[in-house]
Amino acid sequence: MPPKNKFTKEQIIEIAFEIAREEGLDNITIRKIADNLGSSIAPIYVNFKDVEELKEAVISKIYEISNSILQNQNSGDVFLDIGIASVKFAKDYSVIFKDLILKNNHYLDNYDEQVGNNIIQEMKKDEKLKNFSDEELKLLLMKMRVFQAGLSIMATNESFASELTDERIIVMLRDTGDDIVSGMKIRMEGRL
Repeated sequence: MPPKNKFTKEQIIEIAFEIAREEGLDNITIRKIADNLGSSIAPIYVNFKDVEELKEAVISKIYEISNSILQNQNSGDVFLDIGIASVKFAKDYSVIFKDLILKNNHYLDNYDEQVGNNIIQEMKKDEKLKNFSDEELKLLLMKMRVFQAGLSIMATNESFASELTDERIIVMLRDTGDDIVSGMKIRMEGRL
């Protein structure tokens, strides 16, 4: 009897991630992964109790990729870096991006806790944002996320490719970030 194929947890996650990248998170199934591995479903269940646990591992991989893209941005402007990273992720992983942004799912439930709090801490280091409270920074971040999500969705649509060059996207992100921060500062001064 030939020995059973052994697959690492990382190999299984990578196959599941590729399925999500091409077909969406909802299309990750134990059977599909086994077929891609040329295996029975048994090795998958050795590493994961069910498909939801596997999907959570894929989401963790997505967070790692997203964070890596963000860490590779270094314009000195936190909003610009976040925006560039968001658009880059949307372009490189458009199916996953649309799954996370356009579908009602629980996968983003931990986003604000895991990623949002880290971004707020980075925002506090920015000289032009130092006078904002945590609540104001969260509102500022939400406003930018709304803009970035819309821009990112448009950037994944080939119909806008000629209009939304990387250079134009950067200008739009920088200008909109400055506009939102300036508007909030004006409103803050009006309340003093």
